Amino acid sequence: MAAVNQIATPKSVLSALPTAWIDELSTKFTRYRLYRQTYNELSELTGRELADLGLNRSMIKRVAYQAAYENN
Repeated sequence: MAAVNQIATPKSVLSALPTAWIDELSTKFTRYRLYRQTYNELSELTGRELADLGLNRSMIKRVAYQAAYENN
């Protein structure tokens, strides 16, 4: 019986797995939401406003991606 008790996985390890999964999912959702918000706001700007920021329409996806995923 002593060998069985030593091999058994502690309950704390098993209970931590769903929490880590939920935290990761929450982080991914938050980053995607930031990406969509940035993309939508930049898409609403006129060409002149984008030029004032040093951007053009073809750069919107990249800038939104960098804001959400690469700068964290």
